[in-house]
Amino acid sequence: MKNVTRRSFVSAAAAGMTAMGLLSSSAPAAESQLVWTSADWKIAEFNRLVNDSARIKQVYDVVQIGDGKFLNNVKNSLNGLHFGFGVAKGQIKVAVAMHGPANMLNFDDYVWKKYPIGEWLGVTDPATGQPAARNIYYPATTLPLDPTPSNDPDNEHSIYQQKSMQSLHRRGVQFLSCHTATEEQARALVQKYKLSQSPEEIVKDMLAHTVPGTMVVASMVAAIALLQAEGHYTYITV
Repeated sequence: MKNVTRRSFVSAAAAGMTAMGLLSSSAPAAESQLVWTSADWKIAEFNRLVNDSARIKQVYDVVQIGDGKFLNNVKNSLNGLHFGFGVAKGQIKVAVAMHGPANMLNFDDYVWKKYPIGEWLGVTDPATGQPAARNIYYPATTLPLDPTPSNDPDNEHSIYQQKSMQSLHRRGVQFLSCHTATEEQARALVQKYKLSQSPEEIVKDMLAHTVPGTMVVASMVAAIALLQAEGHYTYITV
């Protein structure tokens, strides 16, 4: 019988597994899992945010929805830096790092209706007085018809006084969603509503319905650390 060493056996086994595609680097990464590795998400996009060349960079750490009051703070940052301190618009970069309950603001009306988010988190739609079945914090306020939009920051109908996620995104704000929080929230939704779907199915469904302007990161607490340590973003929590 041909002498087989441990090394030759392992090599042969590995070759066989590769042939079957088990060790192939081209195998698709899991789209959703409890812990994302750097190969599972758009880390290059996040790195561009970290290394943004703006003069003033600020990250908001937001956990609680708090009736969306933090959005007003973000608006005030933009206005104060530009109009009050004379920083050029292109030299301001604000990132809003939403995790915990606030993470759900990164998903569209489909998610809010399908998985009764308003009922779960105690968010009331002011238009109905009922638990919100839509993301009331995303859409820009409907403005009166005006052929010449105001550039006056004191005009309450100008974009400078709008505090929706959509309006702030138009002004360059980057919203961040936490993958870890999404995984945990999917499991909480399954338990609360006795859902038949697996948590991973719900995560995939939710991630397919992020609102425009949202970047999903592997872990928000880790992302904030990198924004501060490597990107030199100033930190604020509200």
